[in-house]
Amino acid sequence: MIKNIQLRIPIQEEKIEGILKKKAARFLNIAEKDISSVKVLRKSIDARKSDIIFNYKVAVYIQEQVPETVIDSFIYKDVSSSKEIHIIGFGPAGMFAALRCIELGYKPIVLERGKKVQERRRDLRAINQFHIVNEDSNYCFGEGGAGTYSDGKLYTRSLKRGDVRRIFENFVFHGATEQILVDAHPHIGTNKLPKIVENIRETVLKYGGEIHFESRVTDFIIKDHKIRAIKLQNDKEMPVQALILATGHSARDIYYLLHRKNISLKAKSFAMGVRVEHPQHIIDSIQYHCENERNEMLPPAAYSLVHQVNDRGVYSFCMCPGGFIVPAATSPGEVVVNGMSPSKRNSKFANSGIVVEINADKDLYKYEQFGVLKGLEFQKDLEKLAFLAGGRTQAAPAQRLTDFVEGRLSSSLNITSYQPGLKSAPLHSLLPKIIGGRLRTGFMEFGQKMKGFYTEEANVVGVESRTSSPVNIPRKENLEHPEIAGLFPCGEGGGYAGGIVSAAMDGERCAEAAIKMLQ
Repeated sequence: MIKNIQLRIPIQEEKIEGILKKKAARFLNIAEKDISSVKVLRKSIDARKSDIIFNYKVAVYIQEQVPETVIDSFIYKDVSSSKEIHIIGFGPAGMFAALRCIELGYKPIVLERGKKVQERRRDLRAINQFHIVNEDSNYCFGEGGAGTYSDGKLYTRSLKRGDVRRIFENFVFHGATEQILVDAHPHIGTNKLPKIVENIRETVLKYGGEIHFESRVTDFIIKDHKIRAIKLQNDKEMPVQALILATGHSARDIYYLLHRKNISLKAKSFAMGVRVEHPQHIIDSIQYHCENERNEMLPPAAYSLVHQVNDRGVYSFCMCPGGFIVPAATSPGEVVVNGMSPSKRNSKFANSGIVVEINADKDLYKYEQFGVLKGLEFQKDLEKLAFLAGGRTQAAPAQRLTDFVEGRLSSSLNITSYQPGLKSAPLHSLLPKIIGGRLRTGFMEFGQKMKGFYTEEANVVGVESRTSSPVNIPRKENLEHPEIAGLFPCGEGGGYAGGIVSAAMDGERCAEAAIKMLQ
């Protein structure tokens, strides 16, 4: 017999040997000897009060053998001679689209503008240490996409879009720890993701798929409202029948290309703001109600904050406990910041995007001349402004949090995890009022919700501008573009995902839709 039950374990009991079995026996009113095993299905932390509790959902095996956990449900086929599906981009959407194609017997041919995951490291070093931006190889572009070197968070709200468990199991199949199947907020870590991405690449190649790195697509050949071919930067043409466009939200050249060819696009709402960086011990003390170091049983504390200011949401985004701020620019002359955490989350800093909702219809009236690309141009202007304010390098403009809110230039800044360095700048006046004013109110409100959050020990760093795409590439119910047959906009770049898991699920759906069209 197997019973699924919920258990609450106080932190002081968490280290007791066999505590789950003891608690399960008491809960079910049976003898411990009758329990063959207790398997953890879900684990989370309840730190709302000073008496911290670990919440467990467990399967209790009563006088029954526990089956081995084997992730082998992914059966890949030799597709070396199969019908082809072309995929632009090898981030989460492109990777999982390629894997799904192979599962279903179709050959993926992937065109990735960036380099292999290990080769990207040199370009990341160049931007961090020498302020040199490679437009095709950076924190956003390259094998594995933006997620590879900027965190690996796997939690998502997109539960209706597909099978989340299936995505997690595929990560485990390719080398992730099984802990991601259990944790309420699963996280792989920037240091471990590259190997998993390599393993996915090897699966694609092993079963007959193709991946062409440093192959930027520069044109689409369209005839009779159908995609016929793509052109690469070396002017080589590739005929295509089905094309999955999984380029990510920072591939601006693709939006410009589609716009030039009069292919329908839509402006969409997005969010922009700053990164705020605290010493991790401050966030720990707030969230865990501790004065000194947090209990060794607890992970670095995270937070999630939201407040409405003048009919717009101000909220935390991509919160990175024990993490680093990284330079995410994709072109020279711009400064963009993002956050990441290694698997151990052992940095002494905590950072999060704090961003403001931008309504494309109501907030960008000064950019109407750019039509559907107005949000993109707004992004670019703020990134260029940050570049100038940072001293025309990858140094980022920054203020102490209290100075930002109170409207004064910081005479000094706190130490930071951001390698290119910070430069004191009046972000409070540089940011447009629709962002800066709301942020200042939001920070004060967050200081009320989390006593100690509002502190001069925190830095505000700008700008956090790549939370999502400001452009939507429309598609019909069958996931094809409404005007161009055979073109399947996908993932974050199409405006259909927000993070690794939702992008991966959308990649699978687009692969299935492309196959259905070909059939």
